[in-house]
Amino acid sequence: MSLKIRLARGGAKKRPYYRIVVADSRSPRDGKFIEKVGTYNPLLPKDSDQRVSLVTERVTYWLGQGAQPTDRVLRFLDAEGLMKREARNNPNKAKPGQKALDRIEEKKEKEEAAAAAAAEAAEAEAAAAAEAEEAPAEEAAAEEAPAEEAAAEEAAEEEAKSE
Repeated sequence: MSLKIRLARGGAKKRPYYRIVVADSRSPRDGKFIEKVGTYNPLLPKDSDQRVSLVTERVTYWLGQGAQPTDRVLRFLDAEGLMKREARNNPNKAKPGQKALDRIEEKKEKEEAAAAAAAEAAEAEAAAAAEAEEAPAEEAAAEEAPAEEAAAEEAAEEEAKSE
């Protein structure tokens, strides 16, 4: 018979409450157990003393009998100083999934397209500004020429009147 120290769920729907029990590994999660050795209430704040309560003498007895704690219970035992839990290393956990990578790539493509469009718009604006600078100079010269012609015509008219 292999023994486990594990959580047995109780409480109402959406209001979990767990008993920390020693049970045969083949029995169902909330089924028959050998002994209750503590409780766990996840609804309480993490710094609360009543969140996890263990009967340490019984836990050490069952560990001596060969009972294996589940990972969650091992965390509680590590916090109490009864066992040492090695930190697990999952380097792929923080990596984004395939869909997220696709979205990031699509977003980069859109940004590059927007940057290219902005660059083209800036070039077109610069070209238009350069043409606008040349055009006023031509227009000013064109405006000066008729003004000179008009002044010459007025002078000619005045001479004609004086004669």
